Amino acid sequence: MARITKEERKTNIISAALKLFSEKGFYITTIPDIAEKVGMSVGNFYNYFTSKDILAKELVMYISEYLGESIRKINDQDITTEKKTYEIVSMYFNMADERPEMIEYFLRVYLSNREVFGDGCEGMICVSPFVTEMMMFFNDGVESGDLHDQDFFSAFGLFMGYLGGMVFLFGEKILPEPLEWYKESISQNIYNALKTR
Repeated sequence: MARITKEERKTNIISAALKLFSEKGFYITTIPDIAEKVGMSVGNFYNYFTSKDILAKELVMYISEYLGESIRKINDQDITTEKKTYEIVSMYFNMADERPEMIEYFLRVYLSNREVFGDGCEGMICVSPFVTEMMMFFNDGVESGDLHDQDFFSAFGLFMGYLGGMVFLFGEKILPEPLEWYKESISQNIYNALKTR
């Protein structure tokens, strides 16, 4: 039987913690809960993460890097800004459907427990890979003449507010159709709000 590497064990801890924090909440979930979920002792857990707060920050960076890499692949494609908008919406909705704990963690833990992320995650430090790729998306769209030049945070807030709202409704089982069904209309609405007139 193959021995699990330290990196694989760390990935297992991240996956288990994302699920537990998303389901139970940050403060209710304990280190022993996470250690038990991955089948390790609490003492061994501390060889990977020295505190729950450090793990929490690592999870935000993990999600940000995942999103950033996914958006970078879209940004690198030779397609229109309109198509890139659809691809970003599609990627985000797929993630919400296939790995809901990642979105749940971001929305329900990171945004709701900012006191945990103050030291070391000030401003956008922990989400910079994701935010940087979104900046590239907007910059490329403006340079191509597809998007009107506006304040980045206004555009970012519009884009992510729309996606976050839809994923929240999906998570609460309010949407009458599967999330997949909304990709085209949501991406078109976002693009129409951002495009040059």
